[in-house]
Amino acid sequence: MYKLHIANKNYSSWSLRPWVLLTELGIPFEEAQHYFPEDGPSYPEFHKFSPTGFVPVLDDGDIKVWDTLAIVLHVAEAHPEVWPASPVARSWARSATAEMHSGFGTLRNICGMNVGLRARPPVMDTALSRDIVRLDELWTEGLTRFGGPFLAGDKFTAVDAFFCPVAFRAQTYSLPFRNKAYITRLLTLPAMKRWYEAGIAETQREPNHEAETTLAHEVIADHRATRT
Repeated sequence: MYKLHIANKNYSSWSLRPWVLLTELGIPFEEAQHYFPEDGPSYPEFHKFSPTGFVPVLDDGDIKVWDTLAIVLHVAEAHPEVWPASPVARSWARSATAEMHSGFGTLRNICGMNVGLRARPPVMDTALSRDIVRLDELWTEGLTRFGGPFLAGDKFTAVDAFFCPVAFRAQTYSLPFRNKAYITRLLTLPAMKRWYEAGIAETQREPNHEAETTLAHEVIADHRATRT
C-alpha cells in the first residue's frame, strides 16, 4: 500500500493534490501527517522522510517519489483512471495539470491557502487578474470541450485534483471567478469535505503560513478550532 507524507491540511496545497486524488478515486493509501513546526524551519524534521525536505512524498515499497506531479505520474502507472481514458482528453488534461503545477505564481503568493479563514477580496492588480482570467479560460475550455461536469469529462481525474487548492483559495478570499459552479463542484466532493473538516480541526499555527493571510489580508472570519 502507498504511504503518503503530507503536512497541515489547513495550509498545504501541495499535499492536498495527491491526497484528494487518491481519496476521491478510492485508491488505498496510508496517511502520514507531519505538522509544520511553530518555532523554526521544517527542513530538519521533514528531511527525515523527504529528499528535498518538502511535502508531499509517496512511499511505494522500495520506491520513494517526491514532487506532486511525479507522484501523480507514478500512481497512474498502476491506476489508469488517474487520467481520462480518451487520448485527446488525456493530452489536454496533462497539459492543464502541468500549467497549474508550474504557473499561477501571483495567485499562490498573494492568496496563500488557509482553508479555515475567510478574508475580504484582495486588490485585483494586473498580475492577479491575469491569473484569474487564465484559470477561467482554462476551466471553460475543458468543461465545454469535454462536456463536464469535470474538466476532462464526466469523471474526476488528476487535472481536477490539481485545481482543488484553487477552489479553497476562491472560498477563502471570495475570488471573482466566473466558473463558480465548477468551484462549488470541487468544494463539495466527499474527499474535499473530509480534508476541510480535518483542516479546520487543526490547532497548529505556523507563523509564516499564517502571515500569508492574516498580515496581507483583512480576515473577517476564522472557522478553525481554537487552541486550548
